[in-house]
Amino acid sequence: MSKPLEEYALVGDCQTAALVSRDGSLDWLCLPRFDTDAAFAALVGGADNGLWRLRPTDPLLQVARRYLDGTLVLETTYTTSTGIVRVYDFMPIRTSTPDLVRLVVGVEGMVQLSSYFAPRFDYGALTPWFKKTDTGIAAFGGPDMLRLSGPIEQEVKAEGAAESLFSVRAGERRPFILTWYPSHEPEPLQLDPEAALVATAAWWRAWTSRSTMTTKWPEAVERSLITLKALTFQPSGGIVAAPTTSLPEQLGGARNWDYRYCWMRDATFCLFSLISAGYTDEAEAWRQWLLRAVAGNRGQLQMLYGVCGERRLTELTLPWLDGYEGSRPVRLGNAASKQLQLDVYGELFDSMLQAERSGLSLNSDDWELVMSLMCNLERLWPEPDEGIWEVRGGRQHFTHSKVMAWVGFDRAIRLASRRDEEEAVARWRKAKEKIRREVEDRGFDPEQNSFIQRFDSPHLDASLLLLSSVGFLPAEDPRMRGTVAAIGARLMKGGFIHRYPVESNLDHLEPGEGAFLPCSLWYADALALEGRIEEATEVFERVLDVRNDVGLLSEEYHPEHKRLIGNFPQALSHVALINTARMLSAPDGPAQMRSEHNSADS
Repeated sequence: MSKPLEEYALVGDCQTAALVSRDGSLDWLCLPRFDTDAAFAALVGGADNGLWRLRPTDPLLQVARRYLDGTLVLETTYTTSTGIVRVYDFMPIRTSTPDLVRLVVGVEGMVQLSSYFAPRFDYGALTPWFKKTDTGIAAFGGPDMLRLSGPIEQEVKAEGAAESLFSVRAGERRPFILTWYPSHEPEPLQLDPEAALVATAAWWRAWTSRSTMTTKWPEAVERSLITLKALTFQPSGGIVAAPTTSLPEQLGGARNWDYRYCWMRDATFCLFSLISAGYTDEAEAWRQWLLRAVAGNRGQLQMLYGVCGERRLTELTLPWLDGYEGSRPVRLGNAASKQLQLDVYGELFDSMLQAERSGLSLNSDDWELVMSLMCNLERLWPEPDEGIWEVRGGRQHFTHSKVMAWVGFDRAIRLASRRDEEEAVARWRKAKEKIRREVEDRGFDPEQNSFIQRFDSPHLDASLLLLSSVGFLPAEDPRMRGTVAAIGARLMKGGFIHRYPVESNLDHLEPGEGAFLPCSLWYADALALEGRIEEATEVFERVLDVRNDVGLLSEEYHPEHKRLIGNFPQALSHVALINTARMLSAPDGPAQMRSEHNSADS
């Protein structure tokens, strides 16, 4: 039986990430980076697909956990009938090979613990060979080598695992260090776990101290910013949508996707949040990642890439994995990389504008990229696309996509304000006005007094909540008020907003999908822009309440089952949390946020 996602916490080194459960089981870790093979895949399979359990052997009377303030160092405190013990789980910021440290500290009395180490390479398919070494246990198979070192003798088991039993008294410290390295290379030097704990906590605290964002919810915002940083692939500047694959949108269903890649949309949203908090270094690193990723034929812009800009993300399934709660198939790669999603252009140019306003001026290479991508947008905006929800049931003329194409032209015009591009700007103004007319004529239903999901369709869509946030219409426009009212009345279930109605027959959706958490936060934004601050705050705090005990959110929340579902933790959910907290905390209220989009050309 799969554990609820609420049971998991994230640790990482800004190149990969692990999920560790409340009961001390490491059930997911890809090595050496986010999008390479998992050596621990119990999360989407079972115990036979790779895990590492480290926990007391006696029944647990209490489990309490938290992150050390301002860090990604996880502290879990276990209370048993014989004493209290703490485990610190963390990944040092990498200098060479990846390490994961699990430091056991005795607090009170004496506690017996067990370590059961059973990695499985190739997403749980390959049982490694084990051998004892001078430094501990080595597990190897194919290109991968894992070393588990520490002060405790490990017994190699016949089933392909290493196990130990040991006791810790008050004041004693027992470190376990897991290191990955290529099996054909020499064994790397072993780190000092105590020094690594101090250095890792200091690194994260130095990073969080750079934040310039002030909100009414500082703890929630800081944790979300740390989560976004943890999902950044530091060597390249790419940002993954989530560190997991195939955690389902629908429990037991087949809507299971691999999110361990860099979505253009999600990354631009992340960059907006990071820039808003003063993290311009990350914005510059991502901009350089973008230039490398789209090099070559700019007409072949993809919607997502590998963490270093890889283009071939062929989708395939892993039949030996049963899936999270039987949600099959488990997928690798993502066919959405070949889709057309027009909204990406608007989000991309909006992030460039925000970066420039924050002091990151566009250089000649950046402007060449803008001009090249604008040629794409001029050619593509009249076409149907797969939209923000990446549907696989055929392209449509999605209203949100057209609005975001409008945003693309609008932001490009603003970016060109200090450049000699009169001819291009004249074309862009004409295209922008034409898009507005089409959206108002075909994307709005007068009978419902609401914008609609796709042209000439009666159905609603939560993405339309963004129309005011991006500056397409003022929040007080009757059509915008009508849209917000209609979505609140028809897409809210159990207090949370769903993406679109089942009856829209979009992408063969069946009943049972959770509520997409960013949609509820977009709803809060729309309410705030209307001046309905109390209602917006209520919606926002409802989302805060479904975070797990260490402040993490997944992609969706299922109000009926009262649990998080979808890939976890999800960057876009934390981005939306940050942006809503910022809007509700702006000194001059939401109008200040609105003016940032509506100043200059509109």
